[in-house]
Amino acid sequence: MPIFDIEQARFNMIEQQIRPWETLDQQVLDLMYSVPREHFVPKDYHMQAFTDVNIPLTHGQMMMSPTVEARLLQSLMIHPSDTVLEIGTGSGYLTALLAKAAKFVDSIDIYEDFVWDAKYKLNSLNIKNVSFEIGNAIDNWNYETSYDLIVFTGALTKLDPEFQKRLNIGGSLFAIIGEQPVMQAHIINRITENNFESETLFETLLPSLLGQTTASFKF
Repeated sequence: MPIFDIEQARFNMIEQQIRPWETLDQQVLDLMYSVPREHFVPKDYHMQAFTDVNIPLTHGQMMMSPTVEARLLQSLMIHPSDTVLEIGTGSGYLTALLAKAAKFVDSIDIYEDFVWDAKYKLNSLNIKNVSFEIGNAIDNWNYETSYDLIVFTGALTKLDPEFQKRLNIGGSLFAIIGEQPVMQAHIINRITENNFESETLFETLLPSLLGQTTASFKF
């Protein structure tokens, strides 16, 4: 049996999957090189760490495919001074990518095991600029805090406009909105106090955040 060449697989992920799918920002490509994706993939899926598929996690959740993660990062245009709210820690891989690019990340997840596993993995990579919380980000969590970037890692049936108001002026929000079989990735930019611009980026499929109603979402 041939030996699995992790570095070749990582190179192929970048050059044969991510770059051809319209991710051309070299900073994003370098970031994807720098964080070991295999460190965050469940053991049973280690051989699929660099394939362009959503990888199953526990609780019926998914790790986004590399191409979606890269397009997400490119759309946010992250600056080293940015503060980030990540809603849905999941595997912790996207958390690590965000933390390597930004000043600070608040990451929250309803599942305690996701939070503890991600905290352990980021600590092992010496990524320290992340605050992890267990809970529902919709239920008045840190409600007075605003952010430069907000990222939802599960799909929403609709976006509560209150989240746009938590963006600093010049900030951006990434969300995948819709219901199967049609979900679309959106980037929303806050231009002024009362002016927002929205752009539809691409179609994809992700598990929905759990327990959504017209008033609240849980993940």
